[in-house]
Amino acid sequence: MACGCSAPEPKSPAPGFRKALWIALWVNLAMFVVEGITSLSSGSVSLMADAIDFFGDSANYILSLTVLSMGMLWRGRAAMVKGITMTVFGLAVWARAIWVVQAGITPEPLTMGAVGLLALAANMSVAAILFKFREGDSDMRSVWLCSRNDAISNIAVMVAALGVFGTGTAWPDLVVAAIMGTLAITAGISVVRHARSDIAEARASEAEPTATPSSSR
Repeated sequence: MACGCSAPEPKSPAPGFRKALWIALWVNLAMFVVEGITSLSSGSVSLMADAIDFFGDSANYILSLTVLSMGMLWRGRAAMVKGITMTVFGLAVWARAIWVVQAGITPEPLTMGAVGLLALAANMSVAAILFKFREGDSDMRSVWLCSRNDAISNIAVMVAALGVFGTGTAWPDLVVAAIMGTLAITAGISVVRHARSDIAEARASEAEPTATPSSSR
């Protein structure tokens, strides 16, 4: 489930929060690679959508680690890149789903279930690491909530695997993938809109000092 989590404002993070984010980042990047490769070999579109979700979270953690000392303009630009990437990947999930329908490919349910279980364990581990920061500021809480909510998408993948196993068709996988792809697209568009607003506000703030002297004449 794609998250439109915001990166922190420039302030000192809680002790241990930076280390927890680094661990979460590497876990998510590893699962992005594992699920991305497995989605292609198994033919599962929902695994591809979940892999994209891991990538989106990785991008969020990178932003959280790097924007602490940045101004609003650069934070907005970084968020813009993230939003565009999320939207493109969501569209890629839909394109892959359409291709699978046309090709008549049925994914391999055992692989889907096993990798979905591994992804669930990864997200639960990250959520456990971030658990003590859940009552921090809004940014810390949003990072933890992202990891907690991502477990829902992992469960959805396993449900899709059971559906494929029980029906012998790709439709359970495609339905879950369509939902996850749509969430990625809508979240990406939302992030892009917010980023455009932040960039415009930052540029307006930068222009104010030059405008003030002329207005006082």
